[in-house]
Amino acid sequence: MLNRRRFLTNAATAAIATAWVSRGGTRARAEEAGNGSRWRRFEIITKIDLQPAEGPAQLWLPVVRSAGDYQKADAPRWVSNSTDIRMEKDPSSGADILRVMWQDEPRRAIEVTQHVATRDRRVASKIAATEAELQHELRGTPSMPVDGIVKTTAMRIVEGRDRAEDRARAIYDWVIDNTFRDANIDGCGVGNARDMLESGYFGGKCADISSLFVSLARAAGLPARDVFGIRVADSADFKSLGRSGDITKAQHCRAEVYLDAHGWVPVDPADVRKVVLEENLPLDNPAVRAFREKAYGNWEMNWVGYNTARDLVLPGGELRQGFLMYPAAVTSRGELDCLNPQTFAYSITSREIAA
Repeated sequence: MLNRRRFLTNAATAAIATAWVSRGGTRARAEEAGNGSRWRRFEIITKIDLQPAEGPAQLWLPVVRSAGDYQKADAPRWVSNSTDIRMEKDPSSGADILRVMWQDEPRRAIEVTQHVATRDRRVASKIAATEAELQHELRGTPSMPVDGIVKTTAMRIVEGRDRAEDRARAIYDWVIDNTFRDANIDGCGVGNARDMLESGYFGGKCADISSLFVSLARAAGLPARDVFGIRVADSADFKSLGRSGDITKAQHCRAEVYLDAHGWVPVDPADVRKVVLEENLPLDNPAVRAFREKAYGNWEMNWVGYNTARDLVLPGGELRQGFLMYPAAVTSRGELDCLNPQTFAYSITSREIAA
């Protein structure tokens, strides 16, 4: 049990995530009929206990967001011995970030619970964007530049293709055909597109492969973005694409590209390469070819999205992150390694609950 156990419910942040249960029955049934897939509801619990250390400590957690007509998240609830817990926003991406601070407490612990409803996402459900949003998703960032070798490569891929749809598909296919999943890379990778292209080494994990797609798409004039999240249930497609129960290491990055005719189009080239490696199937296997087609325009929502933030400074500090998909923390000993359970003990679990 947590020291000085107290429930701190963030009612003020309810506006950031409309509770799916508030949807009227008639409207929900109409949306389900239009989308063709049913809603599922999940409970996600994150438990963190920082290693004891003198002096203050800060923790930042990504928060599941509401998005389009495929993901509806409740505001998070938590139990902690911290008396200073705030919901912050990344000013660039609008990502919601839970910031937790401790001063001289010998124990630094928090348990965060969030409920989210999802249903499989299909390109038929158009998600529009503002002009400002599209311009934001065309820019280069330190880890995803749109000039130099990235621009040169992108223009070579899309040469002779004028339609945005054709350009997006060409980049998607090029990324799948030229990358591979490297199981020896820590976590989800670092997501630096220029490094991949300059080194000529196209092995990576989801953050690397998705970021390469996004960077090339932007360089070719197509608004695109990574979506960072975590798997919460088993997959109906392949065993390797799902996780339930203990999901501490189930983080996964997907991508979106904007096409005028369709709005934000979901894609997942990284999962195609994951299937090839972990299911031990060649790229031309019929099941892989079928999944490759499905992963362009569809997301199986046994996964939930946190945010689209890239190259951000975490609120209230100077800690820089390429992306926020894992918990991040700083103590008097410096930044904790989110991939090292000896210095940063945390667990994330999920379970499906009745709708």
